[in-house]
Amino acid sequence: MTSKLVSRLFTLGLSLASIALVAPSAQAQELDAKSAARVKQHYLADLDSTHAKIMALANAIPEEKYGWRPAPGVRSVSEVLMHLVGEWDYYAPGSVGGKPPADFGSPREALPALEKVTGKAAILAQLEKSWAYCQAQMAAADAASMTGTYKPWGVTLEEAAFGMTGDQHEHLGQLIAYARSVGVKPPWSKM
Repeated sequence: MTSKLVSRLFTLGLSLASIALVAPSAQAQELDAKSAARVKQHYLADLDSTHAKIMALANAIPEEKYGWRPAPGVRSVSEVLMHLVGEWDYYAPGSVGGKPPADFGSPREALPALEKVTGKAAILAQLEKSWAYCQAQMAAADAASMTGTYKPWGVTLEEAAFGMTGDQHEHLGQLIAYARSVGVKPPWSKM
């Protein structure tokens, strides 16, 4: 088994475990429309905060370091950033019942293809485009339709929010470590 596959399986396991921890309490009490709207608002605010830090790092890391990776078989800086593009185009909208962009295509093909994009300018443009799409899908999601479990994931809004924000924070931490490894201090950090 390759280290990349092991890493993906481990990440998937962590995501599913975090959802499983939330599931019993979420199933015990469904949200009303007002509470769902509040959860959605906090969910988007957390994603927005994470997005701002990811963009600060993407801008601060020099282009010549975008190909850096901590070890063979582990995502490079550019691959992590483009992985986030996939999450903002596909997974985050799906977490609130939204759809990927019309030109996204098959996730099996589109998601791996994104990680092949290189060049800082192209990556920054893709990050901005996918984030704008993600925000629009999140804003358009009707919180009143997310009071119980909903399609396509069959989870509650709380479960989706915990799962997605946990994953986004994981990638933010990954990028912070990568930035420091290539000599870039996170722009918001005093140390």
